[in-house]
Amino acid sequence: MSTSTENPSSQRPLADSPADAQRAAELLRTPSALIHLNAAEADCVVMHMRLVHFPLGATLFREGDDTRLGYMLLVMEGEVSVDSAPAGRREVVPISVLGPGSVIGEMALLDGSPRSASCTALSAVQAAGLSSKGLELLIDQHPKVAAKLLLGLGTRIADRLRALGEQLQIYADMADKLQTEVDRLRGGSRA
Repeated sequence: MSTSTENPSSQRPLADSPADAQRAAELLRTPSALIHLNAAEADCVVMHMRLVHFPLGATLFREGDDTRLGYMLLVMEGEVSVDSAPAGRREVVPISVLGPGSVIGEMALLDGSPRSASCTALSAVQAAGLSSKGLELLIDQHPKVAAKLLLGLGTRIADRLRALGEQLQIYADMADKLQTEVDRLRGGSRA
């Protein structure tokens, strides 16, 4: 994680700040972050994370970015807007607003693909970052904890894919109803 306008303003090991490390460990155990980590396992993950800060308006991740993929963030304080700009559209589509306990950027960390959405700080944001190097160290030093972390991340991604499938079904139903109405109006105007 290098420092730039899109990356955190400062970084240091999370373990250097015991109160922040404890807060991050607690947030890792909430349902909105990762499931099935006990206190000791969450502490173990935190030892591999770095404390980072973003100012209001900072871009945490930019959709399509394929250069800064090697980390994910656990939001500890503040709110982050998640947006996407579908191909061919100028305006962004808001996806969600996330707060403390939310994990963002995990897909790119896991598969190395470009960022799938943009994330912008709606307020000053404090986060705990886990880099690919930190994840590798966790895997080497604590494979069972790393497995639980990866399982939790996989579960989060699967939940989001299921929700997306439900949203797509709603959009498909709406499109069908609109097409039926357009067909009815066209048919009615010919009579």
